[in-house]
Amino acid sequence: MLILGLESATAQVGCAIGGHEGVLASAHSARSKRHAENLTPAIEFVCHQARVELAEIGCVAVDHGPGLFTGLRVGVASGKAIAQALRVPMIAVSSLDLLAFPVRFSNRRIAAVVDARRSEVFWAFYRQVPGGVQRITEPTVGSPDDLSAELLALPGDTLMVGDGAVRYADQLSDQPGIELAGADLAHPSADSLVQLAHARALREEWVRPDEVELLYLRKPDAEINWSTREGV
Repeated sequence: MLILGLESATAQVGCAIGGHEGVLASAHSARSKRHAENLTPAIEFVCHQARVELAEIGCVAVDHGPGLFTGLRVGVASGKAIAQALRVPMIAVSSLDLLAFPVRFSNRRIAAVVDARRSEVFWAFYRQVPGGVQRITEPTVGSPDDLSAELLALPGDTLMVGDGAVRYADQLSDQPGIELAGADLAHPSADSLVQLAHARALREEWVRPDEVELLYLRKPDAEINWSTREGV
């Protein structure tokens, strides 16, 4: 089965195509706030590079968050439209899972951290298991200080990954036993999305397009601003 993966939870937007042979082609762009403009050309590009027609896709995978509201809507809405047009199932994967996957060989605790803007971050903790990583806490939103306090209370070393960890590195990595992964791993990858989705597809863990829900963890910024003006 060929899988099309669409990733748009952060400032980077990407897509990839792959299956049992691995990732056949991928493309990523970090032109901020231009997800809608970049995604369609990227899909056309990876199809051309993989020598695959869109009609050959058997499943569409999306990053369903947490992440930036506008980016998530673009990626998930595009994925649903393609899946419905092709009449194929979908698989939704968390942006935090996608961040942790490339550093799955670390024997330390992994903290996947996404910049949530508004001086907040989304995060979850992971541990290494055979064949990948396992999430050991639920996705959470809070201030960098909240995350720093949680890290301080935990025993053992932690490897932090994600654009939130990069942005707040001074606050989060000044404790003993805390290390920051490279900036090249700051964003969720469509390659990782295809790999994780393929494993789920083998177990037939897919859903219908109408069953895919976004994981926001907080109200959209526009709703927050309106509530503030109304004094709610």
